Formats: sequence, C-alpha cells, structure tokens
Amino acid sequence: MQLRFEPPPPADATMALRVVKPSELPPRSTGRRATPSAPPAAPTSPVGRLAVAAAPLLAALARLLAPVAARLAPLTERLSPYIRRLEPYARKLRPQYPRPGRTDWRRWIPSWRQWIGAFFSAIGLTGAFLVVAYAATDIPQNLNSYATQQDNVFFWSDGTPMARTGWVQRQDMPLKDIPEDVRWAVLAAENASFYSDPGISVSGIGRALYRTVGSGDTQGGSTITQQYVKNVYLTQNQTISRKFTEAMISLKLDNRMSKDKILEGYLNTSWFGRGTYGIQRASQAYYGKDVGELNVSQAAFLASLLKGAGLFDPSLSKANHARAVERWGWILDRMVDLGKLSPAERAKYKTFPEPLKQSKTFYTGSQSDYLVELAQQYAKKAAGISDKDFDLGGYQIYTTFDRKRETALTNAVAKARKQAKRKDADLAKAAHYGASSIAADGRILAVYGGPDHRTQGYNESNATTVPAGSAFTPFVYAAGLEHGVRTARDTPATPITGDALYNGDDNVPVTTPEGPYWDRSGKKVAARNDGEKSYGRISLHRALADSVNTPFMQLGMDTGLDTVRATAEASGLLSSSFGAQVPALSLGNSTPSAIRMASAYGTFADAGRHAEPYSVSRITRNGSKVVLKKPESRRAVRVKVAEEVRSALSDAFRTAHPGAASASAEVTGKIGTTQDDTALWYVGTVRSVSTAVVVYRIDLAKSLEPLPLEGIAGTPADSVPYDIWSGAMSPLG
Repeated sequence: MQLRFEPPPPADATMALRVVKPSELPPRSTGRRATPSAPPAAPTSPVGRLAVAAAPLLAALARLLAPVAARLAPLTERLSPYIRRLEPYARKLRPQYPRPGRTDWRRWIPSWRQWIGAFFSAIGLTGAFLVVAYAATDIPQNLNSYATQQDNVFFWSDGTPMARTGWVQRQDMPLKDIPEDVRWAVLAAENASFYSDPGISVSGIGRALYRTVGSGDTQGGSTITQQYVKNVYLTQNQTISRKFTEAMISLKLDNRMSKDKILEGYLNTSWFGRGTYGIQRASQAYYGKDVGELNVSQAAFLASLLKGAGLFDPSLSKANHARAVERWGWILDRMVDLGKLSPAERAKYKTFPEPLKQSKTFYTGSQSDYLVELAQQYAKKAAGISDKDFDLGGYQIYTTFDRKRETALTNAVAKARKQAKRKDADLAKAAHYGASSIAADGRILAVYGGPDHRTQGYNESNATTVPAGSAFTPFVYAAGLEHGVRTARDTPATPITGDALYNGDDNVPVTTPEGPYWDRSGKKVAARNDGEKSYGRISLHRALADSVNTPFMQLGMDTGLDTVRATAEASGLLSSSFGAQVPALSLGNSTPSAIRMASAYGTFADAGRHAEPYSVSRITRNGSKVVLKKPESRRAVRVKVAEEVRSALSDAFRTAHPGAASASAEVTGKIGTTQDDTALWYVGTVRSVSTAVVVYRIDLAKSLEPLPLEGIAGTPADSVPYDIWSGAMSPLG
C-alpha cells in the first residue's frame, strides 16, 4: 500500500487522503527503451469514426481562425479582469444535467439564469462575428465586366442615331441628366428610404433568409445599395453566402460613397429587359427617346421593370400587361404618398403609357456597317483611343455621314447591280462598285462599301486595288500649270497655260531631252488614246475636256514625274498608292481608293486647298467631350491653277453630257479609263461636293487580281459609273 497526494481539490471541497492500491500506480521506468506497441486499433463505433473523419476539418478550421484569434488577443487581455469577475456568475449558469432538486422531465429544462445567459451570449457572439466580418470585408477593386462595359453609339450628321456597337446595350448617364421625377419613380418602387437607410435593410435580409432557408424561395428585400453592389461587384447567384457578402459590402460602401453616386451607379447598371442595361438605354428601347425626355408616367413604367422585366414587359403577354398596369399605378400612388408627386399631377396620368412594341435600339445594317468601320478607325486614330478603351464603350460618335446622300448613293449602286445581273449574271457575280462623296472641307458625306458587310467585309470605297487610269490626268495638268515644263536638260522651267499645244495623235512616242524613252525590254514607250483616235495638235485645256490621253503622258515627262507625283499627293492621293515612277504614272498607274479620288478632285473645287478626308466631327464619352484632332486644309496648288483645272473639267462634263445640267450649274466631271480595261471611273463635283465612282471586277474567292470588265461597266459614252454618279449627285442644277 502506498500513499499519494491528489491534485488540489476545488475551493468548496475538503482535503482528504486516499489509499491507492498498487494496481492503480503507474508502471516504474526500467531505464530501457520501450518496445514499440502496436498501433491503436481503428475505432469501430460510429462516433469514433466521425471523430477521425472530422479531425482534418477541425485542424483546417483552427488554422483559419488563428489569424482572427491573434488579432483579438490584445482585446482579450484588456477584458480578462472583467471576465474573471464574471466567473462566479458564469459558474452558476453552467448547466447541470440532470438538474439537482428536479424530477421527471423538469430535470432537463435549463433555469431562467441559463436562458438569459444563453441569450446574451448569442447576442455577444453574433455582434463580435459581425464586427470581425465587417472589418475583414473589403470593397472589390474589379467590377463585373458587364457592369462597366457599354455600347458605342454612332450618329448621322444631323444628330440622329445611326448604329451602335458592343456586346452590352448600356450607356452611362450622369445623375444630373436624369430628371428628378425619373429618380423618384425608381426610389418609390424600390427603396423609398434610400437617402436615410444605412445601405441595408435588416428586415428585408431577414425575410430573404427565411424564404431561402424555409421555402427555398430566394427573393430579396434588398436596398438600392445592395442591388447596386450585386450588379457591379458580385454574381447574380441567390445564395445565403452571397447575400451576407452583399450586406457587408453595402454597409462599407454606404460609408464611403455618396448616396447620389450610388443611385447614379444603380440607374446605369440595372437590367431593364429587351437586352438593355441602364435607364438611358431602357428609355430608348421602350419609348424611343433619351431619359431626359421621359415624363413621370413613363418613368413609373420603367421603374416597374426593375422588379423583373420578364414579368412586366407588356409586349410579351397579356398577363404581363396587366401586371405592368397595376404596378405602374401603384408607383405613381406611392410617389404621391411620399410627397414627390402632387395629387393634381397624379390625376393627369390615368392612361397607361404604352411602350413601343419593338425596341428602337439602333443595330448596324448591311451598308451602315461600312460607315461604322470607317468612323471607328478614324475615331481611334484622331482621338487617341486605344482598342481596349474603345471596347469598354460609352462613346457617342457623331459622324459626318449625310443620311440623304448615303441613301441616294446606295440606291444608285443597287440599281446598277440589278441591271448588271440582268445583262450577264455570271459577269455580275465578280463586279464591284466603290463610291464616295466628300465635301470640299474634307467631310466624308457618303460611301458605298459593298453589298453587305456581314458577307463581304471588303470595303470597296476604301480599296486600293485598281488603277486610276485617265482620271489621273487632272493632276498632271495641275503639276504642269503649277511648276512649268523643261524640254531641255539643265534649263529653267518654262511656265505654260491651258493654251499650250501638244501632239494628240495616238501611239505617239514619249520623248526625253536625250530622245525617245525606252522601257526595260528595249521598246519605245508610246502613249495611246481611247479608241486609238488621233487629234493632231491640241491645247492642254481641250485635251483634258475631250479626254485625249497622249498629251498628258508627254506633259508628265516635261514637268517631271517626281513633280507630278508630289502634286497628286498634295491634292490628297496617298503615297502608298503610287507604283513605279515611269511614263505610265501620268496615265494613272497609281491605285487610289474612291475616297481618295473624291477628296483629291475636291481640291480643285476648293480653290487649290486640300483637307484630309474625315468621318467624325465630334466625340463624347458619357456626355463629356473627347479631344478630337480635326484636319486642317493646306495649299496644294495656286488658286489660278485650280480654277483652270476646274474649268477644263467643267468643259469635260458638258462635252460628254450636254444638257445634263443648266449652264449656270457648278458641275465638273471626268471619265477614267484604263488601258487594260480593268476599271472604269467617273469623278466630278457639284458645287463643293466631290464624288468618285469606280466599277471593276475581282473574284475574291480566287485572288485580288483585277479582271477585264467585258462591258459590265458600259462604255465611255454610256458609262455605268456616270449613271451612279449622277444618281448620287442629283439634282445637278
């Protein structure tokens, strides 16, 4: 028998000695290494197996809570004296089961002290949890992509919408541009206490939790702040965890952001149905007008859509219509109750404001896609907008395109296409029609890019594929008039006028001061006229008016091909469109686009000044002006030179088309033929607008090599390009 002291007893126990039997003593150490014992057997009871399975989870939970415990350590130290004072009372609240002094089922019922202790403990733990959760929650830095992305809207020159681009139909509107009636219609419908609440609704969250947990229905009860947080920071998943995160972010956001900013963000990111986000795009989709033009009745209907556009869009079903009318009336009555709408004003709105049956959002069409493409490229370059920023959207792009001129040009080409198809369907399959109208100040007024951008992205108005042919000769004429000619080496340039005489015969050899010009194959280079006609000695003015080519090939040599090219570039042709600097340059071996040809001819209509063509007049982003560099006109040739070229082109028009315009009409025009018959042009001006039309054939499925026209574009005397030109420029007088 041995005696052993027990650990100190509790304060209310008496000290005692207990006799310990030998069998209860721990084994003595022998000083030898213990023999490894067999591993403990796996637990067989369900409770044991559950404990083993839960061990890793509990360990992970402990690691997760360790940082929180570390943060709370200083607070725990401060509270420890108070906790020790409460220990005796807590000990009394400690449940003892079965309760002493009770019988039957009453032995298992906690005392009132225990109930009170449990109640306040729950409140304290819940409060501590919420404080920790609030402190640990950060407002996300990255917004949802659909909440920030907008579409870009393109407008005609008269300010009416032309097209929109982008995956999301949304346009931000500053709160100051949203009428107060519209704002309060939304607030009355969704959150009347918005300006006074803390960002969350406790009762609403409670109802949402009850429905989620109790019946599986995940309806909200959210404030506008909570809905805004859900729109821009979180997913749309209806879960308790998402709801809790939403509440924490809403509380923090309400303390950091003004109520007006939150409301503005909410109105610009909410879903209104018909593929639209935001009140501005919804206003256009349902009423075909900007939000600033809405009345309070229309605003009340749009506010009803926030409860679920699929249930309240009247165009979807009769049941939807009935729901929409009921909620619309309720919202207006609610505004009266809130003092935001007078009873007299409410009485004016007895009839439901029926929205449009179809959305008036502006999608790009078959031809306007070409316009959008041109405007988009120019906007990015001139305003310095990166592809990334442009794709985020929000831009309002006001183009220079004239709706009436675009319609006239498109109809003229469509008519020519139909005629070509009736004449020879096989040839018409490979026919292409490029055209553009440009004002003298550089504004692109209209273009024809192709039959349908969705099937042919190739823009025929901007293509540099076929040669300019004899339509280039006005630039040779202008270069000679501007810089003079040299017929002998090392002599000063001699000025010339339109009366200067040149040989107009067909197949005239081109000469240099040293003699005939030989090509690389050892053949003399000769100029050819259309139809192999000869005209004898002819003035340069008459040669341009009668489309006699041979004088201009020689004039180009006398002026200098580098000078001719520089003059053409100053007038608007791009250096990249020029080919080899050989005598054929004077007869149009360059390949300008229809846009560039129209722009260059406009130089003569603008007294010798040239302005680079542009397609965008101004840009805003969500109402704020974007800096846009507009091209400035510059002197290309002297005024007298431009007037002489213009006079010769006017005679060319009247010679080829007598009676097409009145004698006082300011009209010029020039046919453009190519030696290999791969393109036919007509370029001319009416007053200050210049239009270029080209017809050519290319089988895009095989190559970009031009094919012979084979009569598809008519003849110089009966030209398809002229028919298109006159149709687009009508009236000519």
